[in-house]
This record gives sequence, structure tokens and C-alpha cells, in this order.
Amino acid sequence: MSLVWLNGRLLPVSEARIDPSDRGFLLGDGLFETMWLVDGVVPRLERHLSRLADGCSVLMLSCPEPGVLRGAIADLVDALRVRNGSLRLTVTRGCGPRGVMPPGDVRPTVLLTWAPPVSGGAARTIRLGVSRYVRDGASPLARVKSLNYLPSVMTRMEAAAAGFDDALLPGVGGVVAEASAANVVFLLDGMVVTPPVADGALPGTSRGRLLETGFCFEGSVPLGRLKDVRAAWLVSALSVVPVGAIGGRALAGDAGLEMVIRALLFG
Repeated sequence: MSLVWLNGRLLPVSEARIDPSDRGFLLGDGLFETMWLVDGVVPRLERHLSRLADGCSVLMLSCPEPGVLRGAIADLVDALRVRNGSLRLTVTRGCGPRGVMPPGDVRPTVLLTWAPPVSGGAARTIRLGVSRYVRDGASPLARVKSLNYLPSVMTRMEAAAAGFDDALLPGVGGVVAEASAANVVFLLDGMVVTPPVADGALPGTSRGRLLETGFCFEGSVPLGRLKDVRAAWLVSALSVVPVGAIGGRALAGDAGLEMVIRALLFG
């Protein structure tokens, strides 16, 4: 039986219901975290919970207690009898009246779901375009995993229509921010670099891991310098995807560096 954890209860998917007045559904008023589950454990769970707490603070939203969320993960994993896959935690501001202003008595909706494994192993290379949607690194909302995901949705749809697999979203000032649903790591001038949060990059958990190990460093990558990139990878909590081309230009790639990235994130 397929189950979800919703507001403190394990329920069959067929019985789980979100209120039609939920602000997450109506206004995108909420946050989410996507987490990798391996051998029954969520790697970098504390980093996910910390980012959720930071996002809740930005949105002035009461954050679920970390102990409750750890318990929800354990309960759902045990009930489903799964050891691997991905978990999505969604937190909304809950129900409210019509209009933009939240009610005085906020009761967040908390939903945890599981999906079958997404491999972090070998992947085909992908082709990237450049999106017309710009991420403003100066905006507090650029640093949270908001349910307002339309720029990423439109980026992916327009990339597909143009014959690409995904696209890079620029930051303000003509620099690279990230891809539609992942951070990006470049091999440029012999160095491994990832765009800084100030340029519009989401503070991803895998990105954070690579930075803290000293494997790569933050650095702005102007769009004009994409022609000089030797290799690139999209990194997320679930996968490492090698980039085979940006626009019409093929990348040489670097199998050795890719092995290091995979070992650091999924080894």
C-alpha cells in the first residue's frame, strides 16, 4: 500500500486530502525539501532541516519541530518498508481566507511522501540552453525552496521546445545562477567553480557538501565565459548529471573529476 505522512498521520495516498483553501495550493505559500534516502538513512538530513528552518524564517512561517520531522521520516520509511529512494517534505502556511494576508491563527500543513530510487550513478550527458528567466540573488526568496516554481517549470518547458534537456538561469548582471532544478559546477580555467548565492544560486545541500570539502569554490561565471567552460555537471540531492553541451558547443568533459564529485556526494 502506498502511504504518505500528513499532519502527523500515516495515510493511504487514496485517503490523503489537502484542504481546497490551503495557501500552498492557492498561492504557492510554502516550502519543500527533496531528500535522498539510502540504506534507510537521509544523507545530510541536518543540512536539509537547517535550510527548511532558514526558509521558514524568511517566510515568517512557523517551522515544524526537527524532532517531529525526523520521526515522520522514520515512521514513513518503516511503514513502507523501503530503504532507498527519495523523500519530499512539503510545508505550507495551511488554510486561510481569500486574499493575500494570512490568518492570525496559522496551522501549517506538513506532507511527507516517498518515491522510488533515482540513480546517482552514471547518467547520459545533457544539453543546456540559456533561459530568459533571471534569478535575483539579492531577493530573500532566491535563497529558499519555495513552492513558487514557475520560472523553473517554464525554463524546462522552453528548453525542451528548443531542443535542449535543460537550461541555465542567469543571475542579475549577466552571470550564471543555476539550472532549473539543480546547482551547476563548472571546470573553468583549470578550477572547479560553482556560482555564489549572491548570483542567484540556491544554497543546495550537495553544493554545500562540495564547497565544505574544498573540492570547489564559489565564483561568478559570466555568460560570456560559457564558451571557455571545459566541463560541467548539474548537482542536486539526488543526482550528478554531466553536461555534454551548452548551446551549440560541445564540452570535453572530465571523467576523473566526475568520479570525485560522485564519491563526495554518493560514495
